[in-house]
Amino acid sequence: MNVLWIMADQLRWDYLSCYGATHIETPNLDWLASRGVRFNRAYVQSPICGPSRMSYYTGRYVRSHGSTWNGFPLRVGEPTLGEHLREIGVKCTLVGKTHMTPDLAGMKRLGIAPEGTIGALVSECGFEVFVRDDGTNHSDYPSRHAEDYDRYLREHGMDGDNPWEEWANTAIGPDGELRSGWVLENAPFAARVPKEHSETAWLTTRGIEFIEGQGGEPWLCHLSYIKPHWPYLAPAPYND
Repeated sequence: MNVLWIMADQLRWDYLSCYGATHIETPNLDWLASRGVRFNRAYVQSPICGPSRMSYYTGRYVRSHGSTWNGFPLRVGEPTLGEHLREIGVKCTLVGKTHMTPDLAGMKRLGIAPEGTIGALVSECGFEVFVRDDGTNHSDYPSRHAEDYDRYLREHGMDGDNPWEEWANTAIGPDGELRSGWVLENAPFAARVPKEHSETAWLTTRGIEFIEGQGGEPWLCHLSYIKPHWPYLAPAPYND
């Protein structure tokens, strides 16, 4: 059996029409919900992105796995979903975001080389990485993991020192001026990037590429989207 595990970042329950939202329509997610189980009283283990994700990946409370804030590493000894699945012969692959910070000090103490096979898995919550993209590709962000998407944008004619910033996170205002996605009042404007080349569309395509490239070996694909996480800038027509 294969598993496609889709995660969105900061997607509120009351922004889904299958949960009663009237100001927005989400027909594709509604269709998916109609074919599965919809939880009405589910609560995340932390309101902070990184710790909440580490709870998903370990099955443990924040106080147990110890990654209590964004940028706090997940301890090298914490068993993860990827490790559990590999024990039963399931390939566990990442396409997208984890917000994982590796425990470099712990690996050094145990003599684990971060660039080795074990170190690479420990550094990525136990996932084999098909592509990692944590989004928020600000020039001051110390670990952007966005080189693949930047390269993709350049290949499609969207060049610049920081293509993500200049195309996916920049809009054109009514007078032709550039508007930054970091400023909330610019959210109504459309991002310069066309929808078919947005980060969300690109990750979807990469997920499909992974799935289509698999043979008979069972797999789990963690397709983990950055959006609708801030900055709130979407390509047309989704800005409307």
